[in-house]
Amino acid sequence: MNQIEAKTRKYHDIIVVGGGIAGVCAAVSAARMGKSVLLLEKSVNLGGLATIGLISWYEPLCDGHGEQLISGMAEELIRLAVSCGFDNLPKYWGGESGNTPRNERFSTFYSPCFFSMVLDQFVLDSGAELLFDTLATYPVMDGNHCKGVIVENANGREFYPAGAIIDATGDAAILHRAGVPTQTGENFLTYIVHEMDEESAQNYTNDHDLSRFRRWKNCGSDYAGNGHPEGLKRFCGNTAEEITEYMVLGKQRMLNKYDNTDKNRREILMLPSMPQFRTIRHLSGEGVFSTSAPIDSVENPIGIVGDFRYAGKRYAIPYSALSHPDYDNLFAAGRIINVADTDSWEVARVIPVCALTGEAAGKAAAKMLYY
Repeated sequence: MNQIEAKTRKYHDIIVVGGGIAGVCAAVSAARMGKSVLLLEKSVNLGGLATIGLISWYEPLCDGHGEQLISGMAEELIRLAVSCGFDNLPKYWGGESGNTPRNERFSTFYSPCFFSMVLDQFVLDSGAELLFDTLATYPVMDGNHCKGVIVENANGREFYPAGAIIDATGDAAILHRAGVPTQTGENFLTYIVHEMDEESAQNYTNDHDLSRFRRWKNCGSDYAGNGHPEGLKRFCGNTAEEITEYMVLGKQRMLNKYDNTDKNRREILMLPSMPQFRTIRHLSGEGVFSTSAPIDSVENPIGIVGDFRYAGKRYAIPYSALSHPDYDNLFAAGRIINVADTDSWEVARVIPVCALTGEAAGKAAAKMLYY
């Protein structure tokens, strides 16, 4: 076998590329429907931004007025997250820790480390197979039909054939390389670490609230761009050069945050091991999720979701936002579904919605293979 050949491995009904929340839910939902499923993850931990990306706040599953909107696998995962590590889930929604909630919505902070570890078994218990440290590089196309994906890992270069492919990469890399129409976005600089210091340690001694002990420290912007360095470009995040620049700049700015502090009285608990981009690239097609569309105007919705930013908002996500009609066996899951605008993308990119779209994509791919 020369350097450009790829060894063919066994066939799977469905391959899911990307082991973030959307990919996990896609793989598990398809496997629970009796399909042979392979989940490919380029790092060695599951959860994506929700774990190794340190964005460890499970956004609300409710509308902000006491009514739950999302259940299914999104609820399974929030219950899983609070079962294995600290949380501050409100008592109204079943919280038992006694830790101070961020608000009274169906949301919580959680341990990204424990959550990532239990996700392994969550996937394997479904019957899905899992490969870590495996980068899916290119889909193999026959016209507009995908025959499988080329991967690179410790085994070398390999080809995994499949009946359907679900792109849960977070940057639509598989869809883009397959020729599916996509659209790029922009990202403000965000670099969040988890830290503790003498004050937080003393507070924990007093109140035993780990959700406040493990603190986020951000040297970049929030979702609205507040804190983005003046004059600094926004990042798309779809080139190696931009990713490197983004990460180096984030680390430099974080180090500056600790200037003139006592090195013996503070510690960074974790650095993110992936760039904290939110909106890199998404599917572009006929079906589209829009926060401006009235719920009753949306055809074939996969579910109703709320808005982590505002109470009372409700939106319907159409099934058609998960795929392009010209490509028969490629699906999108998570923050890469087709969205109408930046506001819609903000809603689509968070954990509960990623879980919902992942679950729907897995079921759609499995049902497609019945025919």
